[in-house]
Amino acid sequence: MRRLPLLLLLPAAPRRPGAALLSHRAAARASQPLENKTKEKLQKKICQVVLDHFEKQYMVELGDTWTSVRDVLTYPLCWQYAILMNKFSPSAELESTLLEKGCHPAFQGPLPYLPASLKCYIRRTPGRFTAQKHQPGKLKEYYLLNAASLLPVLALEVKDGEDVLDLCAAPGGKSVALLQCAYPGQFHCNEYDELRSRWLKQTIESFIPDPLVNLIKVSKLDGRQIGDLKSESYDKVLVDAPCSNDRSWLFSSDIQQATLRLIQRKELSCLQFQLLRSAIKALRPGGSLVYSTCTLSKAENSDVINLILHSCSNVIPVDISEMAKALSQEFTFLTGTQQHELLVLPEKGRAWGPMYVAKLKKI
Repeated sequence: MRRLPLLLLLPAAPRRPGAALLSHRAAARASQPLENKTKEKLQKKICQVVLDHFEKQYMVELGDTWTSVRDVLTYPLCWQYAILMNKFSPSAELESTLLEKGCHPAFQGPLPYLPASLKCYIRRTPGRFTAQKHQPGKLKEYYLLNAASLLPVLALEVKDGEDVLDLCAAPGGKSVALLQCAYPGQFHCNEYDELRSRWLKQTIESFIPDPLVNLIKVSKLDGRQIGDLKSESYDKVLVDAPCSNDRSWLFSSDIQQATLRLIQRKELSCLQFQLLRSAIKALRPGGSLVYSTCTLSKAENSDVINLILHSCSNVIPVDISEMAKALSQEFTFLTGTQQHELLVLPEKGRAWGPMYVAKLKKI
């Protein structure tokens, strides 16, 4: 891990017009519903084995709420996408165009933590904007993502000079978002999977300028071992854990692979627990940890956190309910969760999530 601080004034990359997004024709084409695709045709792409499994589980866990969530998850034409601006490649022209197209800032409530440098735009209508391709030596101006995936970043509340670990960092969206918020003293991005690790490196190179990239450590360690290797080394740790990704699993094209995933699903909570134990070891006393997944599954969410709280006497829950209240106009949250956790439910017009977030502090 490098020892040079990231607290340095980095020159902004030369401004380039967001041509991929600024084209009126491209924007219109990206935002228009795909009228030639009927719901019946789309329905054929849904993996019935996965949907049947979800029906049984989520009807029990979510009750009637599951019906409306299912309608969003199984109909991608109503999905929305957010645009995270890259402060290292700013474009005032791009922001103006987004506003003209009906976009607005995603986070406008009285949030406990919202750096001015974190800019994300959304709009209520569905549609996906054109993604910018990776070009070596050229920074991208924006990152397309599910707006709910920024909630773990907001919950972590990273400040300048803090040492930060992103334990399961690929594909890198949350790492990029963290660097939009603050300049850590040390920033360690880890991804165990070889292919996803390459993806992570490419994402960082696409969004972060060279002086800062050179000070970021990217590793391929087993996350379960980092706690022993880097004991009490970090002020903040993000555990965006491997999980049963509800959105993507529903559209599995390989039935055998989908069936195998469902069989292995019950093992994920054990892995998640082990990753959390490792993350707690890596935290310094007084440090904070945020755990997140993109699944609705109680077994991978609150059950894992409850097990950690019952088995680890050196961590306590941190109240994040104020964040949920401040964002209630843009996101739909599951009711009845504990104060240290939240679960974003996809809903038409607010098709963000699923995203589970929980925050803990080491004492």
